Amino acid sequence: MRSFAYRCCWQCAYTLAWRMALAMLKTWVVVAESSRAKIYAMNSPRVPLVELEDLVHPEGRLHGRNLTSSRPGRAFDSAGEGRHAMEANVDPKQQEAINFAKRIGERLEGARTQGDFERLILVAPPAFLGLLRKNLSGLTMRRVTKEIAKNLVRADEAAIRNHLTER
Repeated sequence: MRSFAYRCCWQCAYTLAWRMALAMLKTWVVVAESSRAKIYAMNSPRVPLVELEDLVHPEGRLHGRNLTSSRPGRAFDSAGEGRHAMEANVDPKQQEAINFAKRIGERLEGARTQGDFERLILVAPPAFLGLLRKNLSGLTMRRVTKEIAKNLVRADEAAIRNHLTER
């Protein structure tokens, strides 16, 4: 006797296997950091990843001093005649990482609404992984099946695939 997920008939088991194979075709792997992101399609854990897109954010590689002017802005006090320097709430380098995470999030939102992927795997350094999570909607986050908190942007496809199969 054969062991199938559906024991009623071989057609049901075949249909289930076919649906699972189709769902695997629609798995995207996003490997990102603050200055670059690569989007791959994964057909199977044993088959090479197919690179779909390479997003580059050169501002993420700049030093903070190159992202802002040399002096902070000036502001008047709400009462009196005093003036003082205004401090930025967020470090300029951090702001660029936020901007890039937002750009990636918008790209993934558009792809989800178009039905381009069924499952999503996120690979990024821990801090940037948090920024990605913040910039994905609840519907897109429900498609995330795995998260890997490592910087693998400069790794080759085989190394990325090896990390995907680790538990």
